[in-house]
Amino acid sequence: MFLQVNSKEINTYFILPNLQSPSDHALLMIDIIISEEYIQDKQWTIIKHNEKEEGFVNKVKNIVDNIDTTYILDSKMLEKIVQEFVTFLENLWNKYSKCVNITKHSKAW
Repeated sequence: MFLQVNSKEINTYFILPNLQSPSDHALLMIDIIISEEYIQDKQWTIIKHNEKEEGFVNKVKNIVDNIDTTYILDSKMLEKIVQEFVTFLENLWNKYSKCVNITKHSKAW
């Protein structure tokens, strides 16, 4: 049996020599900690091949086309332009996406 030596979760094993059998085998007791984990059951998405998808893509293309990159003189100016783009993109995402349930039949992107 192989155990991960430096793992706090798995490094909780005890060899019980007082329960040794006649064949020089000892029982091994392992405590495995199972922690709770949040499993997402909803996600925001834009439905493929839909009017909203087409509208979203067209708006993003327009925003990218209208970004003025001729006067980027330093990193602060670049950061400002990127932040403006991110703000526009988040607003579009909120406008065109919708919340859907994740089921066993949902496709992974």
